[in-house]
Amino acid sequence: MADLKAQIIEQLNLQEVAPESIGNDQSLFSKEGLGLDSIDALELIVLLQQHYNLRIANPEQGPQIFQSVRTMATYITANQTVQA
Repeated sequence: MADLKAQIIEQLNLQEVAPESIGNDQSLFSKEGLGLDSIDALELIVLLQQHYNLRIANPEQGPQIFQSVRTMATYITANQTVQA
């Protein structure tokens, strides 16, 4: 999950945030968490597409997928195909 945290920081340009300061289950969008917004959500979708070749088929899944780093990692693991 450290790699995913680093990718999130890079994708969202969060230079002031250290990967180890993001909890695996910390909310990405609440004020108690990282406080991300809807523009950041679009950037996370781009991250999934560019780094993992994943598309979210059902947009209604977005809030569940992007709850935390752990939920993102679970989605990636469950949906990533083996690259040849």
